Amino acid sequence: MAMSVFVTRRIPAEGLRVLSQASGCRVQQWDSEEPVPRAELLAGVAGAQGLLCLLSDRIDREVLDAAGPGLKVISTLSVGFDHLALDEIKKRGIRVGYTPDVLTDATAELSVALLLSACRRLPEAAQQVRSGGWTTWKPLWMCGHGLSDSTVGIIGLGRIGQAVARRLKPFGVRKFLYTGSGPKPESAAEFGAEFVPLARLAEESDFVVVTCALTPATQGMCNKDFFGRMKKTSVFVNTSRGAVVNQEGLYKALLGCSGTPERVRALLPLSLCPWALSSDPGCPLPAQGGCGEPGGSVQGTAGMLRHTREGQSSAPPVPVSLCPEQ
Repeated sequence: MAMSVFVTRRIPAEGLRVLSQASGCRVQQWDSEEPVPRAELLAGVAGAQGLLCLLSDRIDREVLDAAGPGLKVISTLSVGFDHLALDEIKKRGIRVGYTPDVLTDATAELSVALLLSACRRLPEAAQQVRSGGWTTWKPLWMCGHGLSDSTVGIIGLGRIGQAVARRLKPFGVRKFLYTGSGPKPESAAEFGAEFVPLARLAEESDFVVVTCALTPATQGMCNKDFFGRMKKTSVFVNTSRGAVVNQEGLYKALLGCSGTPERVRALLPLSLCPWALSSDPGCPLPAQGGCGEPGGSVQGTAGMLRHTREGQSSAPPVPVSLCPEQ
């Protein structure tokens, strides 16, 4: 009997062919750039042996029940996995595939791009040029902050955190600090990075880059107290999940620094803050596409097919064991 696989979004054609051309594999797809509606997800997964989902799809007990006992494997086209009900998935012996390291370089490059854009005030300067605000060179106009002789704090020295540090080191960073679930002396040695508590990282860093995974321990960890400890001139970059940042705490901390509600509102992520605006020139707000690459979809579908085949065999399910830091 043909394996039934449900794909929750439009993905690159090459990745879809990996599944469609597989012997005995029948693919059903929600063919849209937009997230699959909940009702369509529940209907599409019914009776499926494989599910290829995205981080925007909440795969919980309701979805697993709708799929039925035949579901053998779930593959998510993401590094993060906080949208998967892992405990329930483990109970049912379902294999899980994800795409670690596929977008490590892309995400690290985006992190550095955001950091440089913010500290050198590139969006503000570009807007001034377009609007006629720039007239001539002025010694004190649009001055920024440099990386040379600075302290960079990284929250989550996993694959992406290390890739960010590797790219920042040639800029003359004086010191790297990091925090996370525990010390990583072997990884930190490359950068001479020091493991410190979160509070000290906030207090001493000129630049803070968040690259940790979203877990119960990290949710909302960058809160009002954290931002209150940061230097007034610090640059904060989050290329992790938005929920790692307590948005209300960030808003209040920034309001305390700038005293301008309109400007502060524009600094916050649109998807998480109803008061956020996108017009502020001082805050680079990248689209998700900034770190997307088609190769991730191809590798994700290929991994799902491999896991599905293994799941259909008589071998016992592979335990779900995923990396807590990106």
